[in-house]
Parts: sequence; C-alpha cells; structure tokens
Amino acid sequence: MKVLVKVGGSLLDNPVERGRLCSELAAVAKQVQLVVVHGGGKQMTRFLGERGVESRFVDGLRVTTPEVVDAVLKVFAGTVNHEFVAAFVQAGAMAVGLTGIDACLTEAEQLRPELGAVGRVVRANGAVLDTLTSGHFLPVVACVAGDRNGQIYNVNADQMAVACAAAFKADKLLFLTDVEGVKGPQGWIPELTPSACARLIADGVATGGMQAKLNAACDGLARGIGAISIVSGGRPGVTAALLSGEKIGTTLVPDGGN
Repeated sequence: MKVLVKVGGSLLDNPVERGRLCSELAAVAKQVQLVVVHGGGKQMTRFLGERGVESRFVDGLRVTTPEVVDAVLKVFAGTVNHEFVAAFVQAGAMAVGLTGIDACLTEAEQLRPELGAVGRVVRANGAVLDTLTSGHFLPVVACVAGDRNGQIYNVNADQMAVACAAAFKADKLLFLTDVEGVKGPQGWIPELTPSACARLIADGVATGGMQAKLNAACDGLARGIGAISIVSGGRPGVTAALLSGEKIGTTLVPDGGN
C-alpha cells in the first residue's frame, strides 16, 4: 500500500508532538510505502513577523514576494524540514529531506500574478518517491517547487500533497492538522462530497486554510485518489487508526458515493 501523509499546524511547531508523530509514522513506514509532505505556515508567519514583514493571504494562500521566497527557503526547506527529518531519524526511520525542486519532483508555474511567486504544480515525478520508498527510505517533502528555468515557487502544502500523492499513485491521502476535521454549522462533518465542499465555501463556512484544504482534497478526488481524510494529528495513533479503517475526522468521497 502507498500512503501520503500531509502534516501541518502546531504538529510541526511543538517538539513533543512532533516527536510523538514521527515515532508513529516511522512505525507505519515499516508496513507501507510512506511519503510525508509538510508545510510550516505558523513558523513562516512568525519568522516574517520577527523581521517586520506582514503576512498577507488571498483565498488562504500566502502572497509571496521575493522577500517571502527567501524566507520560504530558510523556513520550509531549511529549519522545518530538517527538524522534521531529524525527529524521524531519532524515531528510527531512514528519512530523506526533499523539496519539489529536487530532481524536478514537482514542477510549477505561477498561479496568479497578484499572489507573486505562488506556484501551481503542473507535473510531478512520482518515480523519485517510488525509488526512495522502494529502498525503504522515508521522503519528507517541503512545499517548495521549481521550474526548468530556475524559478522557485511557494506552493500551498495541501496542493503539494495532492500533486505528490497523484504522481505517487497513493492509495490513501491523509491530511493531519490541528482540528478534528471539517466543521459545519451543526458541528464536525464525518463525510463530505465535492458538492458539499463547494457549498461550505460559498456559504463562508469554510474559509482561509480550510478552504484551501477542501479545494485541494476535491482536486485529489478528481485525480483518482480514492481515500482522502482530514483529521487531527494530535490524536495518538491517528494514522494507524485511519489505515485500519476506523471512522474518524472527515472523509472526502466523490459525489454519488464511493
């Protein structure tokens, strides 16, 4: 089985939580071909704020000026990725830190001019991930992409996860975040279709980061990823529970059912 796990939120920022999660994922990696994609938005906002740079967002995506691109490399591809890899190594996994720039893992183009160097992945090289996981390595991918002309792009981590999962032909895509799942007017929603996601966004219920996550998840369904879940990574044993079939968090399913 091939599994891609996207990790975000405070899970990356708290050394204790990061260590626990890495231990759990290291155990999972012994049973399946596992790839991990991560963001680091909270660390990025803090890094920029300490330098007097305001973080601006449009539709949940960070406006990326040349100054922010430099921070993207320092934070996402630097500190966050290496701390994550180090925690995996401590947990016994042969983790390898990557960005989408490496071996053209993910090639991107500018998403919208008003967002600056925010990229949309246009192709991904699943062979890189297959080669590593087949050799019992654990790829840990930061949400940075490039193109054949040397341009560097900041890519939303959820969109990066979907692009990598599709190229890797993952059987399951798990978004581990710091909330229990997708929340609607009546509380947590156990199952969502793309049509229901569109209504949540149109009604202003899902905004910002959750809007971006739902858009990415729906794209994942359209690309043929059969099982997609959004769930709290703060729950001990969450990945193993999901892989065993336990119904937790929010599951994304195609319109009309499975």
